[in-house]
Amino acid sequence: MLRTLRSVWRFRRFELDADLRRLQGVADVEDLRELARRRLPSGVFDYIDGAAEDEITAARNEEGFVALELRPRILRDVSAVEVGAEILGRPAAMPLVLAPTGFSRMAHSQGELAVARAAQRAGVPYTLSTLSTRSIEEAAAAAPEARLWFQVYVWRDRGLVEEMLQRARESGYEAIVITVDTAVLGRRERDVSSGFSLPPRLGLGTLVEGALHPGWTLDFLRGGPIEFANVAGRGTGPGGGAVALAEYVNAQFDAALSWRDLDWFRERWDGPIVLKGVQTVDDAVLAAEAGVDAVALSNHGGRQLDGAPPPVELIEPVREAIEDRLEIYCDGGVRRGSDVVKALALGADAVMVGRAYLYALAAAGESGVDWVLDFLRSGTARTLALCGLRGVDEIEPSLVRWRTPRC
Repeated sequence: MLRTLRSVWRFRRFELDADLRRLQGVADVEDLRELARRRLPSGVFDYIDGAAEDEITAARNEEGFVALELRPRILRDVSAVEVGAEILGRPAAMPLVLAPTGFSRMAHSQGELAVARAAQRAGVPYTLSTLSTRSIEEAAAAAPEARLWFQVYVWRDRGLVEEMLQRARESGYEAIVITVDTAVLGRRERDVSSGFSLPPRLGLGTLVEGALHPGWTLDFLRGGPIEFANVAGRGTGPGGGAVALAEYVNAQFDAALSWRDLDWFRERWDGPIVLKGVQTVDDAVLAAEAGVDAVALSNHGGRQLDGAPPPVELIEPVREAIEDRLEIYCDGGVRRGSDVVKALALGADAVMVGRAYLYALAAAGESGVDWVLDFLRSGTARTLALCGLRGVDEIEPSLVRWRTPRC
């Protein structure tokens, strides 16, 4: 009996690093989400996980990929599979861009620096948010070989926007991503219910949450003061501080935003321009006519207008309308490598992910971001192989079909 037991005994090596130890039982992005839920205070988790109003659009972003069926081919040589692609005319290790996410240090004290370093190792572009908690310069210094993009809002204070564009140029950022779906802010009702705000308000509930989540609390306290790093020192006035800064930022979103604003950016930025927040075919056509380099089909992760179309359902009609005049990125709902392949089969050039890496960052810091990027890369390669394809350049529209007719 002992010999029989010895023949099947396998002991998992004890991992000294706590972040890596947590990742040992992780199988997918949903596992990362659950780890993040357990490690974060409820208000912080809901800020990352939540969406606008009834959160219907956020759910449909993922459901759109579920509604797509793959049509694999067999008996093809897939002994070598290549997942590399070109994004904005330059090689990337896979057809994926890390989307901008604000206030990342709420997930982990290293915040954007950890994500930039992971993106550098993975060989994919990372988009730093205007509302990041690490500055344009800090992210560039942390990942000097990374492909960095800078996300920018069309704010009322054009002097500040121009200053940030100059800083991004001087720091070697490759492209700007103009977010165009925030003329006003969506109503995120989980934040309303929890009373969560940026910056967080401290009170008795904060102390209780801190005691219930000691790992996050210690990491948070070690990280130093949190602020909107790219606009620090603006609008603080008498009394100053993060609260005044947040009020200043909230007042900057410009409801007068229009297509004419693209001319202003073109005069001040000579690199690639990506338009993020396109949600109709008509606007994609206008973007192509305006001469931008790429559009990100995006509903802001469902955080703005509840009831907006899932990006994956827009890819095919947008590609038909604009042909090859610009690149198309699908931003929203990507959770697996198979989602990447499906998006490309419909006509996308790449996908963007945001929540997936925030869950990973919250769950296991920088190691978590490494894990999720490898998970998406290996899943893309595996899906290609199982579909009889040796690379993303072999993906064709016939690879997928909708299980139910699209409206």
